[in-house]
Amino acid sequence: MPPRHKTASLPLENHVFVALLKTADTVSQEAEQLLRSQGLTAAQYNVLRILRGSEPDGLPCRGIGDRMISHDPDMTRLLDRMEKRRLIVRTRQTDDRRVVKTRITREGLELLKTLDQPVRELHKRQFRHMTAARLRALADILEEVRSRGLTRSSRLYGSRQKNFVMPKKEKR
Repeated sequence: MPPRHKTASLPLENHVFVALLKTADTVSQEAEQLLRSQGLTAAQYNVLRILRGSEPDGLPCRGIGDRMISHDPDMTRLLDRMEKRRLIVRTRQTDDRRVVKTRITREGLELLKTLDQPVRELHKRQFRHMTAARLRALADILEEVRSRGLTRSSRLYGSRQKNFVMPKKEKR
């Protein structure tokens, strides 16, 4: 008989937390393989998508950091590497020299365009076993967990978000 793991005594929240991390790791590994085939990391891909969405204005470094899926502690070096590859361009603003705006280049847009369809197909394969209704429910649940976690972690660690509303404490 195989050894039994001592998980029965752990709270349900612990099981959910571990399952969430394992699931995120599984789906992100597949995406990272796809991105690596184009010489990109997940963080670089995320930056390119953020900058495509901010066209034509671009964003300062802080604005990119606030929109990242995963926090990158060294955004400047990440942008340096991307600028070297000519995927982005940074320009100091003339009206406020303290502000440096980052914009996606034509090369960055073309690279994203080549990845759009393969990424869509990957996500369809990853979730093809789920109905649209279950996917919507999962998205809603994850959003609820994320938004509650943000407000709680913001109280503990300081917020990178502006204008958020603290939720009322629920009675259990």
